[in-house]
Amino acid sequence: MERVEKAVEYKHSGCNCCQAVLMAFEDELELGGEQLKALGSGFGGGMGCMEATCGALVGANMVLGMKNETGKPTTPQSRQLLNDFEAACGATICKELKGIGTGKVLCECDDCVRNAVRALLK
Repeated sequence: MERVEKAVEYKHSGCNCCQAVLMAFEDELELGGEQLKALGSGFGGGMGCMEATCGALVGANMVLGMKNETGKPTTPQSRQLLNDFEAACGATICKELKGIGTGKVLCECDDCVRNAVRALLK
């Protein structure tokens, strides 16, 4: 669980959700911290400013792809990641997770980050 909480620490240190997930796997990826932060910089508040996919889930998919040494598409693993995340969080869309429009928060950002990392560790 060390990596899970490390991701949350990154979130509290100025990283967005996507960057936090990426940074938690920095030791396993070929890119350095600044490159990972740049890669995930456009996914704060979910992709499209809360209109689309949660940034933590996007970051997890990026990690999945960067760890892929086969060069083959990671579509089946990506689908499993999405399913695991949705089962844990209740949705995959940022505004739905945050309860925008409904007033019912399904999953806080810290827990979205935790669940994205946990899904990768399965």
